[in-house]
Amino acid sequence: MIRPLILHPDRLFPVDPGTRSVARRLYEHIRGLPIVCPHGHTEARWFADDAPFGDPLQLLVTPDHYLLRMLYSLGVPLESLGLHPETTAGAAIDARDAWRVFAAHYHVFRATPSRLWLDWVFAEIFRLRHQLSADTADEYFDVIGEQLQTAAFRPRALYERFGIEVLATTESPLDDLQFHRALRASGWSGRIISTFRPDPVVDPEYEGFHAKLAALSELTDRDAFDYPEYLQALRDRRALFASLGTTATDHGHPSAATAQLTAREAQQLFGRVSSSPASAQDAELFRAHMLTVMAGMSLDDGLVMQIHPGSWRNHNAALYRRFGANIGADIPTPTNYVRDLKPLLDRYGNESRLTVILFTLDESTYARELAPLAGHYPALKLGPAWWFHDSPEGMRRFRHQVTETAGFYNTVGFNDDTRAFLSIPARHDVARRIDCGFLAELVTEHRLEEDEAADIAVQLTYTLVKSAYRL
Repeated sequence: MIRPLILHPDRLFPVDPGTRSVARRLYEHIRGLPIVCPHGHTEARWFADDAPFGDPLQLLVTPDHYLLRMLYSLGVPLESLGLHPETTAGAAIDARDAWRVFAAHYHVFRATPSRLWLDWVFAEIFRLRHQLSADTADEYFDVIGEQLQTAAFRPRALYERFGIEVLATTESPLDDLQFHRALRASGWSGRIISTFRPDPVVDPEYEGFHAKLAALSELTDRDAFDYPEYLQALRDRRALFASLGTTATDHGHPSAATAQLTAREAQQLFGRVSSSPASAQDAELFRAHMLTVMAGMSLDDGLVMQIHPGSWRNHNAALYRRFGANIGADIPTPTNYVRDLKPLLDRYGNESRLTVILFTLDESTYARELAPLAGHYPALKLGPAWWFHDSPEGMRRFRHQVTETAGFYNTVGFNDDTRAFLSIPARHDVARRIDCGFLAELVTEHRLEEDEAADIAVQLTYTLVKSAYRL
C-alpha cells in the first residue's frame, strides 16, 4: 500500500487547542532563525571538496547508527544494508538492493525520532510525496540519486539552503586539519570549525594509545612520553585548533570521574600508563586526572569544555570485531556527577570564566544531580538531551526535570551531535517545536507571559548556544 507522505503543521505541539495555538505563535516567532551547530560529527572534507554525495544508501543509511541498531535488533543482517565486514574480503551488496532492504523495513521506525527526521528529509529536501516502503523503494532511490548529482545538492549549497550559521566538526589532536585549512583558504563564506577531541591521547584504553602518543610526539616535535612535554604537546595542539576557529573541546569518557593529583602522583601515573598496558584502575584514574587538567587548560585558553560521559562503547564485542565502531552497539550506563565531578569543581567550579557543559545518558540524574549542580556552580552549564534522548519525549523530560532548579539560562540551547548532515534542520525543527510546546504550557498555566515565552524561545533556539560556545 502506497501512503501519502504528510508533515502535519502542528506535529509535536500540545493537544489542548488553547495551548497549541500559543505554541504555533511561538514557533512562528523563531522558526526562521539561523541554525547553529556547535557540536557534531559531519566531515570538514565534504565542505572543502564540495563534491556530490554518493548514492542514497551511503548518505542516509550506512553512516546512521540509529538505523543500523534498530534493524540489527530485528534480525536484519548488516551486510544486507551495505556494510562490509572488516575481517573478510569480497564485494559489498549492490546499493539499490540494500536500499530495498531498508525500505522494506522502514515501518519499524514508526514513532521513533529516526522516522521524524527522515520523513522531514524526504518531504522537505527531496520533495517526495509518498511514504518510503517496499513499493516506493526504487522511486526513492532514483529521485534522491538524481538530485544528489545536481549543484543544488552539493554540501555547500545545502549548508546555505538549511540556513546554517556555523557548524562544528570533531577531530582528534592527531588530525592535520587539512580540510579546515582548505576551507579557510577557499573564500567560501560558510563557517565550519573544529572541536578538539583529545580522547585518543588521554584515554589509556583507547585502541593504539601508545602508537598515538608516538604520533603526537612526531606531530608536535615534543616527547609525548615525558609528562611535562606531553602536557605541552596538548597545549600546542589546542592552540593550533583555536587558531583555525575552534571554540570548544569534547571529552567522551566512560564516566564523569575527575581527580586532583599531586605533580608527583601525576608523573608516576603517566609513567605507568605510557610505558605499558594500563590496568583498568590506572586508566580510569588517568582519565579522571586529565579531565581536571583539561579544565585548567580551558581556563587558560578560553576553550569551552564539553563532557559526554556514560556510554559503554562497542558493547557488542563480536559485532565490533566484524564491522568496527559506530554501528549502534553503544549502550548508556549509570553516571554519577555529584561525587565524580567534586575534585574538578573543588578546583575550578567557582571560576565564572570557565564553561563546562555537561551531558548525560542517565536521565535519573537530571533533577537529582545535574540541575542542582548547574544551578549553583558558575562554571557549569547543562547540555541538551543527547543521543538516545534526542527525541520528543527525551526533550520534554529534560525541560520538565531541570527547568525549575537550573532555569533556562544555565542550559545551552540545542545541538544535533550528528553524522547525518541532511538531518540537521530536521533535528533542530523538532527541538524548536518541543521547546515552543513546553513554553506554551507555561503560558497557559499563567507561569509566564507570552512575550516572556517568545523571548525565551529565541534564547533556547539561538542566543544561548552562541553565548555558551563563544560563537
